[in-house]
Amino acid sequence: MSSRSLRTAASGMNAQQINIEVISNNIANINTTAFKKNRAEFQDLMYQEIQVNSISSPASGISDTISNKIEVGNGVKPSSTQKLFKQGDLTATNQQLDVAIQGEGFFQVRKADGSYAYTRDGSFKIDANGQMVTAAGYSLDPDIIFSEDTLGMRIARDGTVELETASGDLISVDSIQLVRFLNPGGLAPIGDNLYLETPESGTPLFGVAGSDGFGELHQGYLESSNVEIVEEMIAMITAQRSYEINSKTVKTVEEMMSMANNLKRG
Repeated sequence: MSSRSLRTAASGMNAQQINIEVISNNIANINTTAFKKNRAEFQDLMYQEIQVNSISSPASGISDTISNKIEVGNGVKPSSTQKLFKQGDLTATNQQLDVAIQGEGFFQVRKADGSYAYTRDGSFKIDANGQMVTAAGYSLDPDIIFSEDTLGMRIARDGTVELETASGDLISVDSIQLVRFLNPGGLAPIGDNLYLETPESGTPLFGVAGSDGFGELHQGYLESSNVEIVEEMIAMITAQRSYEINSKTVKTVEEMMSMANNLKRG
């Protein structure tokens, strides 16, 4: 019994350590553009059926035996982490290349190996080839290419892009398409504010911003992290208290084992 109690308490301490790591990562990314917070999820372990001592109660020469069984759990295990794609606040930057998504959707970007990734970070730049790229240098897909005489750009809420030339003309180029997934929580985060498609996320669905359930684009804005510092601090305090109580459980079991050993010696 004592060893089971120790293992149960140890599993609780391990679970809360992982919980603290997830919360710490959320807090560390509170200023990361379009960051989506993670939530640690847990499951209880298998239950063990224990036979309690039988009770004999002789009455009128007849012995009645009562047998009870109880189920005792074996602790907890981390099961997964879940990305929460709650909308972050839009912050005005007044930069022409900054684009925020208000609602559902991702930008599709092309990596160096030709594969695709997805992001909500719209802090775009222009590379040496005049191509619109992410802060990490990944090309926006479809390509948006600036000519040498481009002075500015206009991005409509439906993703339509117009380039303003030195002569004052407006030239329409490819529109910015959005992608969404049936289960965005199933996307695999890989860093650089990028996500990859997985079997759990489903295949990408392409569409026009502002229609068919896709969010609208806002030029001159960036989406902030959806981490709420007060919520994370409360979660951290709760995890800390849980870890502390589980560690006290270990100490209590050790004291009980010591008392039992002393009784045996006596």
